[in-house]
Amino acid sequence: MTGTTYSGDFDAAWLPPAAFRAVGSRRTLIRAGDGLWTDTVHRELNGACERFGGRVVRDGGEDAELVLEAADAPDDESFTLERRDGVTTVTASGGRGLLYGLFHVVRLGEDAFAGERAREEHRPAYATRMLDHWDNVAVHPVMGQVERGYAGGSLFWADGRARGDLDRVRAYGRLLAACGINALAVNNVNVHATEARLLTDRIGDVAAIADVLRPYGIRTHLSVTFAAPTVLGGLPTADPLDEAVRDWWAEATRRVYEEIGDFGGYVVKADSEGQPGPFAYGRSHADGANMLAAALEPYGGTVHWRAFVYDHHQDWRDRTTDRARAAYDHFTPLDGAFAPNAVLQVKHGPMDFQVREPVSPLIGAMPDTRLAVELQITQEYTGQQRHVCWLGPMWSEVLRFRPDGEVSTGRLADGLVAVSNAGDDPFWTGHPLAQANLYTFGRLAWDPAADPRAVLDEWIALTHPGAPERLAEGLHAVLDGSWATYEKYTAPLGVGFMVQPGHHYGPSVDGYEYSPWGTYHFADRDGVGVDRSTATGTGYTGQYATPWAEVYEFPDTCPEELLLFFHHVPYGHVLAGGKTVIQHIYDTHFEGVEEAEEARRVWAGLADLVEPARHARVAERFEEQLRSAREWRDQINSYFLRKSGVPDERGRTIH
Repeated sequence: MTGTTYSGDFDAAWLPPAAFRAVGSRRTLIRAGDGLWTDTVHRELNGACERFGGRVVRDGGEDAELVLEAADAPDDESFTLERRDGVTTVTASGGRGLLYGLFHVVRLGEDAFAGERAREEHRPAYATRMLDHWDNVAVHPVMGQVERGYAGGSLFWADGRARGDLDRVRAYGRLLAACGINALAVNNVNVHATEARLLTDRIGDVAAIADVLRPYGIRTHLSVTFAAPTVLGGLPTADPLDEAVRDWWAEATRRVYEEIGDFGGYVVKADSEGQPGPFAYGRSHADGANMLAAALEPYGGTVHWRAFVYDHHQDWRDRTTDRARAAYDHFTPLDGAFAPNAVLQVKHGPMDFQVREPVSPLIGAMPDTRLAVELQITQEYTGQQRHVCWLGPMWSEVLRFRPDGEVSTGRLADGLVAVSNAGDDPFWTGHPLAQANLYTFGRLAWDPAADPRAVLDEWIALTHPGAPERLAEGLHAVLDGSWATYEKYTAPLGVGFMVQPGHHYGPSVDGYEYSPWGTYHFADRDGVGVDRSTATGTGYTGQYATPWAEVYEFPDTCPEELLLFFHHVPYGHVLAGGKTVIQHIYDTHFEGVEEAEEARRVWAGLADLVEPARHARVAERFEEQLRSAREWRDQINSYFLRKSGVPDERGRTIH
């Protein structure tokens, strides 16, 4: 059986000891100066060699099979790999690159030491590859310990303070380095009173976490409230143009850097869903971001300013107001007004991490502003880590999207950020198979052009080293199509948001339909979907550049998976395959349940290849997934049968 746990406390995930067999059984020469990350490389190799019989050789190293060498450019993360004359060589510009190079050799396993290998250069596409943890320092009465957290409590915080034992945080940093993540925010973007104090009298707690993550190349960031000068500093205002406010932020930031010399910077959610912001003072978001950027600039810090700003007190009867338009309307007039160390953090879709959305038109519309694309690893709207839903294919589609329609493998933005799915659950992510999402994010942040299925191969091989092919085939059968399966039994054709209000788990077709949140499907007796065309709708399609504006404008050219996001169509609207929209809804919901049943059957057949605790946890989650999928199928199909009056042409029972 495969997989290893440490002391029964937390899962080894994609770094079980056996994954280091290939490097740990070799003679390795390290040529690198002293430094924190070089020390980490030594520690990793020494541990592997002790386990598997290899050794770290010194001096000339004429008999070395693996050579790791680095110059003195500590912030450069790139490395090269080649194999000639029986020697595998990793060459890096600095210690961080050497660390990533070592983990790359671990990923390759025995393949790193087979045959000849021409020189390959490995350089991350995104300089910032960041996780945002929505963790609360103290348990919040509504949101709990981790907002949108589905894997237990916080890794960092317990009883209102940093955990006394940070061994799990250290292990987490190691896992993140092994998939290429280099930045992390340790607290919730919805900054409550206790979290606000982390900026001032509790900064020592943040420093303790930063000390543990630093050896793995991870810079620590902090979410802050825009109202900190009034909440913490006793000032009468938080106006970003007020000199006393600017001085307060400058002094608070200076003290942060006294404690954490390599502090990454701030994450800010402002004027969004009740959070304070510059609008209260008649100022722009550029004014707010630039004030914080000025405080951070002397120390090389960055402010990540979230673009998730919209009216959450919308009148559902008003079809001219469109939440999807909000970020573009708010921020494109400010292009070029943000400081060089201010990064606008934009959700990949215009709404809120739905199972299917178009790429936000704001991405690509601000050429003179630094942007980071924000994804969500935690499965808020994709099964909350109770359902199998591997998101690699979704993210790959997003990262390959080009606003001008051209095919390119270049960067979509300046950075990639995701909301983490990890907690203090023994399997890190609650659902053991949800580990694949965390690993895949890191690898696609390093190389967005990578084939997500090849990344999944890496995760399978690392997590289950030496496993027979039957296990890899079974995991692919369960994971490859899981996003499509989830979409089939939940929200059809891009319509989104048919979830229970508040916690967002399980179906409620009209749960948000008459609410102020701006998340509507507008189903009536004649049809379903939101008209976002320029000709007759909200004009949202006009926010896209050519050719996407023309593609999305018309039902006949709009990609079918997004049809109901962009258009209100009759139930009898015929799709390309000849089915009507209403029949597509019925068929996909039945198909989704059948596919979930088949995935459960495949997983059950892998019991002899997976450690019992892991297998049992996944099997338990499959039971809940099937229960929920059947509930989705029955509620969605029943709703649309009643709404449309059109029966299922196949005569199936619809409850």
